Amino acid sequence: MTDDLNGVRDHYRATGLAERLKAALAVLGPEEQRLKPEQLATLDQFHTRGLAATAELAKLAGITADMAVLDVGSGVGGPARFLAATYGCNVTGVDLSEPFVEAAVYLTERTGQGAKVLFKAGSALALPFGDGGFDVVLLQHVAMNIADRPLLYREIRRMLKPGGKFATFDVVLNGGDPHYPVPWAKTPAKSFLLSAAATCEAIEAAGFRMLVQQDDTADAKTWFAALRASGPPPSLNLGVVMGRSFADFAANLGRNLMEGRLGVLTAVFEAAPAKA
Repeated sequence: MTDDLNGVRDHYRATGLAERLKAALAVLGPEEQRLKPEQLATLDQFHTRGLAATAELAKLAGITADMAVLDVGSGVGGPARFLAATYGCNVTGVDLSEPFVEAAVYLTERTGQGAKVLFKAGSALALPFGDGGFDVVLLQHVAMNIADRPLLYREIRRMLKPGGKFATFDVVLNGGDPHYPVPWAKTPAKSFLLSAAATCEAIEAAGFRMLVQQDDTADAKTWFAALRASGPPPSLNLGVVMGRSFADFAANLGRNLMEGRLGVLTAVFEAAPAKA
């Protein structure tokens, strides 16, 4: 397990990230200028379909202002800031990459949301929180990095209050071997994809009851096609976070979706009552 986690840390090491962010954000104004979360959307939504996917997942999860939300694999904090700004809820993000956590804190300071949004460094396989502290847990484009899915989903179950919701949006195997590198792995050895059916089965085995399951592959294909047709990306893009090679990784993900090798799953589960 340690080797797997070290590999994930290496992939998301993001050397010099703070300096790159400060330089990139200069196009929005001086350092002391307060930013709106939506101004960062092309930079901080580290998953297919970006902000639209986060918004749809939050709606399906039924998030409200009085809830405590945990974003597992929170990256540089875009979804957490969006949820707090949109719903008024308290959001905690946790990520294995310390540079990502530092960047998330910095960007949250720039948006003035520190009272509602917090971030911690930690592993999804040993979440640094007590049992039952959250109403909703979100997991977006994270599970493909994790070999021990049963432990991942048990940890998420542990985080939830009785009747709490687990909302996931992830890439899944669809047919055939994917082309690499992709955004989460440079080689097959660091990629731990499951089919949609196997993913849902593993989640339910961890103590969940399915509420919603959607195949969002078609929407993901449309999104990638629109990106290709739109020309060069904006100056604030995920390449600022992941480096210049990210565009090639993302192109391979789009190719895998178009060729039917990969799919996209959206699903929401309820924490089932503990067995006596």
